[in-house]
Amino acid sequence: MNSRFKSATLLMLCFGLLLMPSLSFAQAVYGSIYGTVTDASGAVVPNAKVTVTSVEQNSKTDATTNETGNYNVTHLIPGSYDVRFEAKGFKVQETKAVRVFADVSARVDGAFQVGQASETVEVTAEAPELKTDRADVATIFTEKTVRDLPIFNRNFTELQLLTPGTQRLGWSHASSENPQGSVQFFSNGQQFSGTSFQLDGTDNQDPILGIIVINPALESVTEVKVTSQNFDAEFGQATAGVVTAQTKSGGNTVHGTAFWSRRNDELEARNPFTQATKNAVTGKFIPDALLNAFGGSIGGPVIKDKLFFFADYQGKRSKTGQSARVTIPTALVRSTCLNAASAVCDLSEYLLANGANNQVYDPATGAANGTGRTAFAGNIIPKNRIAPQAIAILSGLPAPNGTGTLPADIINSNYSAGGTGGFDNNAF
Repeated sequence: MNSRFKSATLLMLCFGLLLMPSLSFAQAVYGSIYGTVTDASGAVVPNAKVTVTSVEQNSKTDATTNETGNYNVTHLIPGSYDVRFEAKGFKVQETKAVRVFADVSARVDGAFQVGQASETVEVTAEAPELKTDRADVATIFTEKTVRDLPIFNRNFTELQLLTPGTQRLGWSHASSENPQGSVQFFSNGQQFSGTSFQLDGTDNQDPILGIIVINPALESVTEVKVTSQNFDAEFGQATAGVVTAQTKSGGNTVHGTAFWSRRNDELEARNPFTQATKNAVTGKFIPDALLNAFGGSIGGPVIKDKLFFFADYQGKRSKTGQSARVTIPTALVRSTCLNAASAVCDLSEYLLANGANNQVYDPATGAANGTGRTAFAGNIIPKNRIAPQAIAILSGLPAPNGTGTLPADIINSNYSAGGTGGFDNNAF
């Protein structure tokens, strides 16, 4: 056997392993259908054929009842399924449109009637009155619910507010570390970082910040399950709750959606107590604000009944009125450091600022560990000791515009400004 043949064989083996069905039983991704098949007298029927067919994709999964008449079909993606029962000497029974959710088992029992196999008894699926296969406390949002709910800013994470025991935090992470716009919540009084996020069975939680990493567009979501109590042991990292989301899959017909929404300050309601008159600077009742959200989705077959595609896009263009109050170098620092006629930089205002000794020492003196260094008297530093880069940075900063006259006001939070902060986001 030559080396080329060995390499080709190894490559084919690896490719074959990739195509093998997974043996994982991750309920976070899939749902299942189970039940018991009996005859007219109530006796169990072993070796009955059970066929589960996807309504959207026409894919089929077969199973056989065991000696106790029980069957279990796992690894079903969320959607609607038809269940068909067949056995010799009995009429065929079909249960239509059984809804399967991720991390949920749907019970469908078969009750045979004596007759010919050419005869069919059709049963309409009904929602079970009591969940007997698990003890979790959860709220499930179907594709229709996700699509039709009027979510203010189309943020997926805000669906958590529709579950009992959930409270939104009064703060959020900065957009620089949270560009996906994740919103934090307390669930049943537990810390927000204790909520586990799953996307198609994959861990979707930031390990440091405890927030969702991929905030899916609503157009891509087919189902959401929010579990607040008694979640499965596989979610060991969760202490507050588990939010599992499933994304859509294509079907045997081409289908798609498109949307566009716009919200700005011209159409927003004013606070009658704080926004009754126009701002003297901007001439507007409320700060500038704009949110444009647009996008769509498309899905369909690649190979009918076997291979499908789905893609979505959501773009956001937002502008929000913002203000800031920060601390910058004082007017005395600017007048000395930036003045070509001055030989020094005067930092004397900082010497005893805020009740602390802020003495500046000459780094060119003393030992390497900092001991024995000579202080600049009165925090007045010769201009030739200031790096030109520092002077360039100082010249780029605005002058203080604070109105306070106390020493603390001159030094701290001595500059205020307002403007419009923009944030653009593209999600695929």
